[in-house]
Amino acid sequence: MASYHLVRRRAVIVPVWRSVFHTNAVLLIRSLSTTPPKVSDNGHTAHAEAVTASLDPRWLSDLKKRIGKCVMFGLKPVQVQEAASILKEIARDWRELVAGSEGFLTGRRRRGLHRQNVVWGEMEARLADGLWIVQDSMWITFKKGHVNNVTYIRYAESARINWAQNFAIHIDPAHKREWSELWTPKGDGLILRSIKTDFKFPMTWPDHISVYHKLRSSPSASTDSFILDVVILSELHQRPAARCIEDIVVYDYRQGKKTPLRPFMLERFRETYALQEQAQEENSTRIKTLLDQVRSLETSSWDMPDAREDSGSPFQ
Repeated sequence: MASYHLVRRRAVIVPVWRSVFHTNAVLLIRSLSTTPPKVSDNGHTAHAEAVTASLDPRWLSDLKKRIGKCVMFGLKPVQVQEAASILKEIARDWRELVAGSEGFLTGRRRRGLHRQNVVWGEMEARLADGLWIVQDSMWITFKKGHVNNVTYIRYAESARINWAQNFAIHIDPAHKREWSELWTPKGDGLILRSIKTDFKFPMTWPDHISVYHKLRSSPSASTDSFILDVVILSELHQRPAARCIEDIVVYDYRQGKKTPLRPFMLERFRETYALQEQAQEENSTRIKTLLDQVRSLETSSWDMPDAREDSGSPFQ
């Protein structure tokens, strides 16, 4: 039976359940915030700061608005083509730009969840019109609020098992059995020691979510625990709805104690970390290029000296 911990700040009853990687972690939840969670990473060396760290969380939608302003002001045909090319790249690759620039691997063989439906029943119920008493009957009417806090943890857990299964199915099928046994108590397993969540904005139905995991540091031969960073993207808003930090322990069920990563795991994790660094560098460069291109459109349209808006009048 699941045990429960009451989080008083948000009056939410949070279950601590055994799930993916035999979870026995205590759930820590922060209030809505736009800043990264400030927590210890157990001595692991973190990634270099992403280029998006200095940008507004809504930078992608703001970029599209800036392009729209240029188009509305009036652009030359070649500039219209450039604007269309930028918008096409954003529409096609926004997940890579938002998550990939932070080192998350977004490809089909790496992602945890892709465009999963947010359903109406995942939102919390809130008292709407109060308590009604008619004769001997009583009704309490509710309205739906934002997606329930616990649901984000379930998104992260579901994505984490898929992240791990990707190693067995796509990345290292030669060790499929060993990877598959990591979420069973047969030998070496991965146990979730703790999970911390930072909520970015109140996501609501209807929406879809995509969830990605990344290794915070490159492991060594002595690594017996590691940190996974998680981003939960709202497809509707095209930005993070929540972030999680998962502390994972490598556990030998036969001896009943922690154990270092097995050699095949160490090799694949190091390879994965290198790909994360590459993705962060490549997509950060793409973002800088897009920002420069949009700024160039601005300085050659509405933000140029003596700029005059093209209203389409034949008398101009």
